[in-house]
Amino acid sequence: MKKLINDPADVVSEALLGMAAAHPELRIDHENKIIYRADAPVQGKVALVSGGGSGHEPLHGGFVGPGMLDAACAGEIFTSPVPEQVMAATRGVDGGAGVLHIVKNYTGDVMNFDMAAELAAAESGVEVVAVVTDDDVAVQDSLYTAGRRGVGVTVLVEKIAGAAAAEGRDLAAVADVARRVDAAGRSMGMALTSCTVPAAGRPTFDLPDDEIEIGIGIHGEPGRRRVPTAPAREVAEMLVEPILSDLDFTGGDGVLAFVNGMGGTPLLELYLMYNEVATILAKSGVTVVRSLVGPYITSLEMAGCSVTLLKLDEDMLRLWDAPVRTPGLRWGV
Repeated sequence: MKKLINDPADVVSEALLGMAAAHPELRIDHENKIIYRADAPVQGKVALVSGGGSGHEPLHGGFVGPGMLDAACAGEIFTSPVPEQVMAATRGVDGGAGVLHIVKNYTGDVMNFDMAAELAAAESGVEVVAVVTDDDVAVQDSLYTAGRRGVGVTVLVEKIAGAAAAEGRDLAAVADVARRVDAAGRSMGMALTSCTVPAAGRPTFDLPDDEIEIGIGIHGEPGRRRVPTAPAREVAEMLVEPILSDLDFTGGDGVLAFVNGMGGTPLLELYLMYNEVATILAKSGVTVVRSLVGPYITSLEMAGCSVTLLKLDEDMLRLWDAPVRTPGLRWGV
C-alpha cells in the first residue's frame, strides 16, 4: 500500500488540520471533527448539517460554506459520525430557524443522525428535520442499507437546499426542496479498481484486471454484476439505461447531468464519459440544461465513475444557479 499518510490512525485528524490551514473561511472543531462555516450560526437562517464517513471528499466537508452546508461531521474512514458529533454540530449551527439534517441512506448514518436529532431536541429544544437521500438504482437493499443507497444526488441536495435556506425559506420549505431533489434524482456507479482503507492496508475487494464492477456503492460494496472490461460507450449504456428505466427524464425544465469520479479517474476520462452519457441522453429525448463533471463524492482512490441525473423544475434550476462559496463548489460570487 502506497499512500501519502503518516499513521493510518491519524489520517482524518491530520487531513482536518490541513483543511483548516488551507481554508481560513472555515472553522474546524478538531476535538469533535466538525467543519463549520466561519460565521455559523447564522441567525434567522435554516442551518444545514450533513456528514458521513471520511474518504468521500470533497463530500461533505468540502461543501461547507455560504450557499450549501453550515456544518459537516467527519466520521472515521467509511464510518458514520457518532451521535455526539452530530448533536454538537446541530447545536453549533442553530440560528433559531431550525436545522435540516441531510443523511445518506446507510444504516449507521440514519441511526446516528436520528439519535442526534432526538438528543438535540430534548436537551436544547432545537427543531430538526431529516431528509434521507436514496438515489442509487443499482440495488434495493445492500449490506449497509435498507432500501436504496444515498450517493451522487446528495451533492445536489446539499447545493439546492442550501440555496433555498440562503434565500430565507423556513425549515419546512427547505426540507421540501431537499425531498423534491432526492425524488427527482437517480444514480448508478461502476468501478475499475477497488480502494484501500488505510487502516486495512489491502484492497477492499478483488477485481481482476479484465473485469469491471457495475453498480458499486461508495464504500466498495458489491454492485449488480461483474462484466468484462468494455469501451466507455458500452459502460455509459450500462449506467444510463437503468436510470432512464427507473424514472422518466423527458419533458419538464430539463435535466442536470452529473458524471462523478470515484477518486482515481482522471478528468480526461470523466469528460470522455460525459460525452458518451450526453450522446445517449440526446438519443433518448432527454434535454440536458446543466452539467457537473468531476470527483465530488469519491471512494478514496477507487478508479471508476458514477452518473447522476436530476429532473429539474424551474425552482430547482434557479436554486442550482444561485451563488455558492465552498472549497468544493464555487460560482456566482
